[in-house]
Amino acid sequence: MGGLKDELLKAIWHAFTALDLDHSGKVSKSQLKVLSHNLCTVLKVPHDPVALEEHFRDDDEGPVSNQGYMPYLNKFILEKIEYLLKKLTEAMGGGWQQEQFEHYKINFDDSKDGLSAWELIELIGNGQFSKGMDRQTVSMAINEVFNELILDVLKQGYMMKKGHRRKNWTERWFVLKPNIISYYVSEDLKDKKGDILLDENCCVESLPDRDGKKCLFLIKCFDKTFEISASDKKKKQEWIQAIHSTIHLLKLGSPPPHKEARQRRKELRKKLLAEHEELERQMKELQVANENKQQELETVRKKLEEAASRAAEEERKRLQTQVDLQARFSTELEREKLIRQQMEEQVAQKSSELEQYLQRVRELEDMYLKLQEALEDERQARQDEETVRKLQARLLEEESSKRAELEKWHLEQQQAIRTTEAEKQELENQRVIKEQALQEAVEQLQQLELERKQALEQYEGVKKKLELATNKTKSWKDKVAQHEGLIRLIEPGSKNPHLITNWGPAAFTQAELEEREKSWKGKKTTE
Repeated sequence: MGGLKDELLKAIWHAFTALDLDHSGKVSKSQLKVLSHNLCTVLKVPHDPVALEEHFRDDDEGPVSNQGYMPYLNKFILEKIEYLLKKLTEAMGGGWQQEQFEHYKINFDDSKDGLSAWELIELIGNGQFSKGMDRQTVSMAINEVFNELILDVLKQGYMMKKGHRRKNWTERWFVLKPNIISYYVSEDLKDKKGDILLDENCCVESLPDRDGKKCLFLIKCFDKTFEISASDKKKKQEWIQAIHSTIHLLKLGSPPPHKEARQRRKELRKKLLAEHEELERQMKELQVANENKQQELETVRKKLEEAASRAAEEERKRLQTQVDLQARFSTELEREKLIRQQMEEQVAQKSSELEQYLQRVRELEDMYLKLQEALEDERQARQDEETVRKLQARLLEEESSKRAELEKWHLEQQQAIRTTEAEKQELENQRVIKEQALQEAVEQLQQLELERKQALEQYEGVKKKLELATNKTKSWKDKVAQHEGLIRLIEPGSKNPHLITNWGPAAFTQAELEEREKSWKGKKTTE
């Protein structure tokens, strides 16, 4: 294993030296991109063309040395092999133990977050993750992982296929990829017999055993249908599940699982890189802030030292001032003593003068009291005089108010007399008017009585005329009845019953009688 590592490093060193035409130990970035792409092609590792620019983005635009290029190979080409190791252990039939791998990483190198290709080769060589497995099992596992990660082979194996023309069953080596199933004569993949194109319209169904064939399932495509027989039920279920998952991914437009996992790992690496850069930025900011704090603390320390020196100088000045003040205070105290003695002598002299002054003050107070009593008597006399004057003024005011009240009463009496006379005159006028109205009413009553008498006389005359007219009408009715009873008209007989008079059957009907009565009444009304 160590020899393989040395040979690979030697080949990379020779390639780097061949590109260094100027023998300066540095190669341009464009040439290193081509070299990296060729290495990825030989090692069958996915190549990221932007990785080189990202790795050297903080360097100058000039060429890169071999010491700067090898870390790039370890980071972007030969690093991050944990996923590959996990797939290898699963392909060998063993379970992946994350705790064991983490423990190994801690013991191997605490500063790394993944494994390089050399570490992977060493792990597989010393058998730490492949204990109890022979070389053939490890080789088959590596081949299976290579087919899945590099060749996009999702599943492969021998199965029986029914022919479309001769309907015979033939054993074929099937290889399932993200959008196609290819079948070969054998597993060496030399003689390819056909392809089954998969799309979102395809489906896979399980079939019951028939014609001596077991573990059957059916793959339906747009133009063909394929009947396949697996070796056992487990293989059948695995193939159905794998084909169904592939068709489902095609419907969703998703990449194969290992590519999706690779994309997730790439995004995780970018996220971790961004977090690392953010952490570095924060550390730089903290470092700058710490330096600023240190500068601020140094400035504060200098200011404190200056303040301490100023305080010491001020304390010295204060002590000197205190000594000067104490000496000045002693001098002032001596002078104050002399002044106090002089003041005591002056106070004694002033005391005698004060006694004389107080005697004069007492005399003045006695004179003031007498003068105050005289002023009080004068004030009392003035107050009595003012009281008498106010009393006289009040009496005069009451007399004037009484006089004004009497004059007011006199005016009111005169006004009342004038008002009474006016009311008396008004009542006299109203009495005259009422007497005139009464006289007119009596005259109107007499006139109405006369008119009533005339109306009664007219009524009596009309009543007499009405009685005469009634008598005339009655006499005429008798005459007509007598005259018509004697004359009988000759007329056709009537179907109505004849009226019977005192002289026999009537000469007219009831209707004719009513008509004649109406005509008589009309004539009577006109008269």
